[in-house]
Amino acid sequence: MREGLFIKKNIDKWKDYQYGATNNPDEMATQFTELVNDLGYAKTFYPHSRVTQYLNGLSSRIYLGIYRNKKEATSRIFRFWRVELPLVIRRHHRQLLYSFVIFTLFAVMAAFSAAHDETFVRGVLGDQYVDMTEDNISRGDPFGVYKNENQASMFFSIAVNNIKVSFTVFVAGIFVSLGTIWNLFTNGVMLGAFQYYFFAKGLGWKSVLVIWIHGTLEISSIIIAGAAGLALGNSILFPGTHGRLYSLKKGGKDGAKMMIGLVPVFITAAFLEGFVTRYSGMPVWLSVSILGASLYFVVWYFIVYPIRLEKKMKAAPES
Repeated sequence: MREGLFIKKNIDKWKDYQYGATNNPDEMATQFTELVNDLGYAKTFYPHSRVTQYLNGLSSRIYLGIYRNKKEATSRIFRFWRVELPLVIRRHHRQLLYSFVIFTLFAVMAAFSAAHDETFVRGVLGDQYVDMTEDNISRGDPFGVYKNENQASMFFSIAVNNIKVSFTVFVAGIFVSLGTIWNLFTNGVMLGAFQYYFFAKGLGWKSVLVIWIHGTLEISSIIIAGAAGLALGNSILFPGTHGRLYSLKKGGKDGAKMMIGLVPVFITAAFLEGFVTRYSGMPVWLSVSILGASLYFVVWYFIVYPIRLEKKMKAAPES
């Protein structure tokens, strides 16, 4: 389809989404899903066009607006976090497992490659970052990169970047899941090379205590966004008994809800990286406590609780 025809066909809908504000989270989720579909199409056929930039900005605004919308009844919001979101996550636990395995596999492969090729880390992380880190190590402050900026500005920039990275992982699922797998590959390789670098310098345990204070939530967000992207892509590949379009809308809606659920995780990870990680000399017990609490939350809320909730709801009619 020519770009002009694509715009003409959808411009009224886009303007309605842009100027016709709604406070209904379900309507906003539907709008977000349709915009994700249009954005995926635009990125495929008009990657450098203004319409692609416009759709990216509009979908991002609606995505954030879903979370910021506080005019809804408290009970509805409470139900979303307590029941609706965990059940959506449970429905896509298989995709979550696939995302974790894919990401971890690429990270391990990258670490293995770095161990057998001295140029691998520089090829992945870049000469500038490696040189800066080696300079910090020589000055006795290997994690000085986390202390270079003002806390507030660092928090904001990291939060925006976390949302951008995870949002990209999710949206890329429109390319029949291959885009999400590619993004899991690139992020996994970066993590594997990054973590191996510090172990090779004899700073492995120290890097875990410092970097994973925020990294636990940050990496978990990428993996969960990967699950959302796979849910979106698989809805196209495997529509089941439903029509492909209906399946796509359902997969997109589920994925969008999972991404909304990640917003507090993005913000918390950015807060930890901006305000806490810079204190690399904190007591070991405190570092382990923060890291452990983050890991406990991720495992409990995204794995254990959804399973228990599903079992409870299935058993309810029988009681």
